[in-house]
Amino acid sequence: MSNLVLYRKYRPQSFSEIVAQEHIVKTLSNSISNKSISHAYLFSGPRGSGKTTIARLFAKAVNCQDISSFEPCNKCDSCLEIAGGRSIDLIEIDAASHTGVDDIRELIDGIKFGPVKSKYKIFIIDECHQLSKSASNALLKTLEEPPAYAIFLLVTTEAHKMLPTIISRCQRFDFKKLQVQEIIQKLEYIIKKENVKVEPSALSLIALNSRGSFRDAETLLDQCINISGKSGLLKTEDIKELLGIVEVSQISSFVDLLLTKNTKEAIISLNKMIDSGVDLQEFCKTLIFYVRQCLLSKINDNFLTVQNSGFSFEEIEKIKNQTTNLTEKSIQKILESFIEAENKMKYNSTPQLPLELAIIDITLSL
Repeated sequence: MSNLVLYRKYRPQSFSEIVAQEHIVKTLSNSISNKSISHAYLFSGPRGSGKTTIARLFAKAVNCQDISSFEPCNKCDSCLEIAGGRSIDLIEIDAASHTGVDDIRELIDGIKFGPVKSKYKIFIIDECHQLSKSASNALLKTLEEPPAYAIFLLVTTEAHKMLPTIISRCQRFDFKKLQVQEIIQKLEYIIKKENVKVEPSALSLIALNSRGSFRDAETLLDQCINISGKSGLLKTEDIKELLGIVEVSQISSFVDLLLTKNTKEAIISLNKMIDSGVDLQEFCKTLIFYVRQCLLSKINDNFLTVQNSGFSFEEIEKIKNQTTNLTEKSIQKILESFIEAENKMKYNSTPQLPLELAIIDITLSL
């Protein structure tokens, strides 16, 4: 286990270990307890929100040999084989690399044979929206009349790209984007298990920059632990330096320069941050996130809270003060300018140039 990355090492092995997605866990748990199992499920939602993890947990629970409630025992042969990726009755397919109709036909041929050791033969199709049209149509026919021992678990980040006829044959569960506090809760559990000392503000920084993804947060934590080693203290400053993260205070000061129409100082400030090692893409991403919070706050005070934004009370008050004399339309234009600059940065030989032009455009139009 020592060579496993954190997101694999601490992948939940029971429903009680799942953080967030309570509505989905409760529904699936009840269906297992009541033995009311459907033949097809669709798990849709943002990346890193637990879709594949819950799909594997569900597969483990319905095939558990010693299950007394809805939780898998994690001790029987079936649970251990699924946990170890050795179960021959659990077939996982990555639709991103198996998009063709031949891949689905091979799967359909396998359905004709019942499970070898388990009660159900389970098929997890990840990123199923990437199946070709012919492959989707082939899958549709199987979903209409599957054998009683087959269960399909379709996982996707873009359900709108799937055939409506496939969606209509599945029980659909929409996973929500994770809140900062929910991610911090999981990170606190991991550092306790790993016996790592971390500054409290460091976890908030990692959670905020994971953009609502458990997997991204755990990968960032894994990377950051290597800075100090397990015996040292993981400091916020070390994380900022390693990841090229921009502080909220830097963004706030930069926005102040824009609002006071100080074009010269805004451009100088931008280039100073770049020279100090700040990642330009990360800066732009964080800036867009900040301005979006400004817009939401202007629309309705209740949209911006400590829980859903990851900002402190003081930072939220600062945002409200900055937007006092701005209209929603003017904040929208600022946001659109930076979104356009971010897109242009990818193809420009001078990456900061689109941002500099956006600064000029914003300060002249305010």
